[in-house]
Amino acid sequence: MIRAYMRASTDEQNASRASTMLTDFAKQHGQQIAATYTENASGSIKDRPELKRLLSDALKGDIVLVESVDRLTRLSVDDWEALRSEIEQKGLRIVSIDLPTSHAAMTKTDKDDFTDRMLDAVNRMMVDVMAAVARKDYEQRRQRQAQGIAKAKQEGRYRGRPIDHERHSKIATLLGRGLSIRETARLVGCSPATVQKTKSMIV
Repeated sequence: MIRAYMRASTDEQNASRASTMLTDFAKQHGQQIAATYTENASGSIKDRPELKRLLSDALKGDIVLVESVDRLTRLSVDDWEALRSEIEQKGLRIVSIDLPTSHAAMTKTDKDDFTDRMLDAVNRMMVDVMAAVARKDYEQRRQRQAQGIAKAKQEGRYRGRPIDHERHSKIATLLGRGLSIRETARLVGCSPATVQKTKSMIV
């Protein structure tokens, strides 16, 4: 069973933009996506609601399909090892569109156990490499951001992130209608943490 995971950080466009790409990729390999999990949350956070739901739903042999490895993880080394261990213990395979070594799992057979195991080992190594690259990119961007803010403060130009009044209003309206934090986040296209923060401001 193919389970597609789509994620965008809270300051990027909605995560569902990858849906068509993932669907087309699955079709090219004679497969269909059985379930999708979409959220706007930082890849540096291990406990993401939709990722946790995917891992809870998944069965041995299922494929976790992502657009790129950085959609799955920008985690620290320890957190990534913990997540990867959980994925492996459940018997799941990671397939990333931008990682050709992972594509064989889409048509994987049990005819040659040795070859299958070799492909799994190579793919595991490549996923680890891409996970490390994703984390380094995250840390470098954070560092550049901090340096930019520090410079702006020194020059008296820093005003902080402006409040998104339109999003604030949408969240307030949906919560006022009795929708849950998770459902509100999905409809607005933001993280549950953002909804929770906005809720506390309303109260």
